[in-house]
Amino acid sequence: MPAIIVWVLMRTLLGLYPGYGLGSAEQLRRHAFATFAALAVLAIFALTLEAGPMISRLQVLLVFLGLLVLAPFAQHLAKMVMRRVGVWGKPVVILGDKEAGEKVVRLLTEEWGLGYDPVAVFGYRLDRSAALASNAAERQATADVLTLADEHGVDTAIFAMPNTRREQLANLVGLVKLSLQHVLIIPNLEGLTNSAVVARDLGGTFAVEIKYNLLNPWALRAKRVMDLIITVPGAALLLPLVLVLALLVRLESGGPVFYTDKRMGKDGKLFSCVKFRTMVSDAEAVLHRMLEEDATFRDEYSKYHKLRDDPRVTRVGGFMRKTSLDELPQLWNVLRGEMSLVGPRPYLPRESQEIGAAQGEILRVPPGITGPWQVAGRNRTFFGERIQIDVCYVGDWSMWLDIIILARTVRTLLLDRAAY
Repeated sequence: MPAIIVWVLMRTLLGLYPGYGLGSAEQLRRHAFATFAALAVLAIFALTLEAGPMISRLQVLLVFLGLLVLAPFAQHLAKMVMRRVGVWGKPVVILGDKEAGEKVVRLLTEEWGLGYDPVAVFGYRLDRSAALASNAAERQATADVLTLADEHGVDTAIFAMPNTRREQLANLVGLVKLSLQHVLIIPNLEGLTNSAVVARDLGGTFAVEIKYNLLNPWALRAKRVMDLIITVPGAALLLPLVLVLALLVRLESGGPVFYTDKRMGKDGKLFSCVKFRTMVSDAEAVLHRMLEEDATFRDEYSKYHKLRDDPRVTRVGGFMRKTSLDELPQLWNVLRGEMSLVGPRPYLPRESQEIGAAQGEILRVPPGITGPWQVAGRNRTFFGERIQIDVCYVGDWSMWLDIIILARTVRTLLLDRAAY
């Protein structure tokens, strides 16, 4: 019981209750820190009070291991239940032009776990060419915001005005911050910052520090260790399933069981990516013929680099694609260090030109069996959107982000049948 009390206290001090505004990776990082800190506090007290013989080390280890692994799932389940009964989240108001305001609303709706529930969007259009709102109009609009905030118990405002002059934005923020406790400003730094950005005070001058974790060689080593810790026992457990699938592929269409294709790995080095064969043996030749003869296929393939109703796919292959079981042999690529469990999509060499300048950033890390675009949109995302998602992943990378993506991959495989 004392251990649980210390653990809850640590989580409270780290802002995990209720945890509004914290992303999944940041919540997991704070949760792990709280768990290990609570374990350290308990150990110090046990040594100080000489209570070691009275405490079962195995029991303590199992309790904290259970808290470390199970608590995030329990917290997510609790949020889902609270959301259903309407008690999760707090109301926020958004101030921004039409496009930026709608973008923030979509973001908060999709990422409901943040706990920000937009109750109103106030549109402003203030630019350098013409100040469309006078000081009096600004005060009136701000008064409307404060009135609505008072009616709904709002204490948080989000400013999404990337094109607004600094002086005008400062004036609006100054009027709002007198009554609202929390004010968030989304700066016009898209493409420059990442989720690891840290605010810095340089002698009274505000600055933001951008950390690129994957430039740290120890980060890549830690990523590799996590791959091996999960892959080695996982591959052993999945071996019977791999043998069954291999038999089904051979019985249906004969020919080779596995399909290998050259992909671009870390630093652009080519490697043989292994999958179960899901298509007819001469699939590449059939594809070229289809693209030459059918404009519809050409248009779909240019957007997604995949075909939804692909006549080359076998029956067993279609099943494996929908469940992503065709990618199980890539665990061999992970063991060889050519791939990672989580990473950017393994791109084809012929896609290099379409990737463009982003290639240098994406290829800084090994490609992954799963990744952010698979859990975000699966095959519904355009090719260009996948590239941007992969670029963001490389910039935002952390061990906590990889763990979150792995957990979401399991959920996607169990609930989503949109893959093809």
